[in-house]
Amino acid sequence: MGTVLAGNYKLMKKFEVDVPENIQSSYGTQVLMAVNGNFAGYLLISDTLKPESTNAIISLKRLNIRTAMLTGDSTESAQAVAKETGIDEVHARLLPEEKLSKLQQIRSKNGSVMFVGDGINDAPVLAGADVGAAMGSGADAAIEAADVVFMTSNMQAVPQSISIAKVTTRIAWQNVIFALAVKAFVMALGLTGHASMWMAVFADSGVAMLCVLNSIRALYKK
Repeated sequence: MGTVLAGNYKLMKKFEVDVPENIQSSYGTQVLMAVNGNFAGYLLISDTLKPESTNAIISLKRLNIRTAMLTGDSTESAQAVAKETGIDEVHARLLPEEKLSKLQQIRSKNGSVMFVGDGINDAPVLAGADVGAAMGSGADAAIEAADVVFMTSNMQAVPQSISIAKVTTRIAWQNVIFALAVKAFVMALGLTGHASMWMAVFADSGVAMLCVLNSIRALYKK
């Protein structure tokens, strides 16, 4: 029977097995194999990107949001993912407490931060972020620590939620400004003796109904 080795580069070097140079440029967790002292092949274990990840990052950039990755994975893997998706900033090989420290640095430089995660190691960062968002399929610890939980694992939910929030905020401001403007106008008419009871009713109940109807538009945001 032959001798089969399975392990990393250190194991191959220890038993003087020649490993092709081009393999060393690959990213991910590598399991090298050798049979009777000769290199036989390798397995490359790495995370796979969700199909919608790149489009989600593009959508976030269209909203003028800077993206950053905080991960405990290797630098090579993180940079490869960032290159493929277009993430602006990468910080790899981070422990849970180091993720929180790095998040605080990003906040001091860029302002409010939203962190999206789904693992147990993400729980401290989710709790420390201005807005912590967990994916619905994530670990229980992440869901408990998050402020928001997406009921889907689709990454497009992140830019969609931000877009909906922006529309909702804009509608809210429209309602506030419209209601105050109408009330101020009717009050001015009342002070000059030109306002009627029906104008006062409209400034109260009528304006409230118009604001409700305007708010319904948020339900039709795609």
